[in-house]
Amino acid sequence: MQKKKILFICGSLNQTSMMHQISLYMQDFDCYFTPYYTDGFVNYLVSIGYIKFSILNGQFRTKTEDYLRQNNLKIDYRGVSHDYDLIYTCADLIMPKNIRKKKVILVQEGMTDPETIMFHLVKYLKLPRWLASTSTMGMSDQFTLFCVASEGYKDFFISKKGVKPEKIIVTGIPNFDNLQQFAKSDFPHKNFVLVATSDARETYKLENRKKFIQECVKIAGGKQLIFKLHPNEKVDRATQEINTFAPGALVFSSGNINHMIANCDILITKFSSVVYVGILFGKEVHSAFKIDELKKLLPIQNNGTSAERIAQIGKHLLESTDVKLAEIHRKFDLITA
Repeated sequence: MQKKKILFICGSLNQTSMMHQISLYMQDFDCYFTPYYTDGFVNYLVSIGYIKFSILNGQFRTKTEDYLRQNNLKIDYRGVSHDYDLIYTCADLIMPKNIRKKKVILVQEGMTDPETIMFHLVKYLKLPRWLASTSTMGMSDQFTLFCVASEGYKDFFISKKGVKPEKIIVTGIPNFDNLQQFAKSDFPHKNFVLVATSDARETYKLENRKKFIQECVKIAGGKQLIFKLHPNEKVDRATQEINTFAPGALVFSSGNINHMIANCDILITKFSSVVYVGILFGKEVHSAFKIDELKKLLPIQNNGTSAERIAQIGKHLLESTDVKLAEIHRKFDLITA
């Protein structure tokens, strides 16, 4: 009997590693992987070398392809080689035409972008969701189920994004469901102030980096400042700015930021999901979001079992001819489990 086929749509390395972890529990099926992709005019722009700041192109796609090859995963770019029985994806900003009539499981990647004026334009004028980036996560309604990090996030996506309650299920999410594993850190520095920067400018958002650095210096109050740059940032530019406005600060463009957080006294960030690591470790945290709200959204810590639970949901869908969402909730939702 021919194995059923599953397509995992990847994106950033975080998204790709999530998809890989889920696939490890789907060994009885024929699993394929693809970098994130799209159709139409946006795909044309990608094909001629544009949109390199996004997961569709540039270093994000290159790193994903490298990861897939290094882990000997089967690649089916754009999912065109097979008729798939199930799709997993970490983003619904763009839903390619060839998956829209399939069983699709959307998996939350992490924190969503703030709701700017563009979010409201997209929402009320029905503009393409990708114009507002991850602030529109879950708003496509082109998925069978949406697996989220916590009960707080379930409420968030229902109330803020309009996701149908019956389509959203609390599973926890890979990479954020066992943060305690990072408590043992070999990072050489201790008792410092860690700043996790963003790639806002590289993705054409507004950021006053000078003002931000100066605020970090003020918060540090003389403590050692360490900046961990976002992987998508222009390293030379960011380093020069930090050296100018925060002389004596250390700058890292690579390294395990979770281990850095474990050793810091204070964590400063704006829109990064790493804020949850700082909250869990009881650090003093500074964020563009309200800390009390972030605590409500904190991903469930289930000792790293989210990937297996999400895979079990996929197996259930594959075995079902008639999808009964209430039954899936009874079996797999961590709120009622």
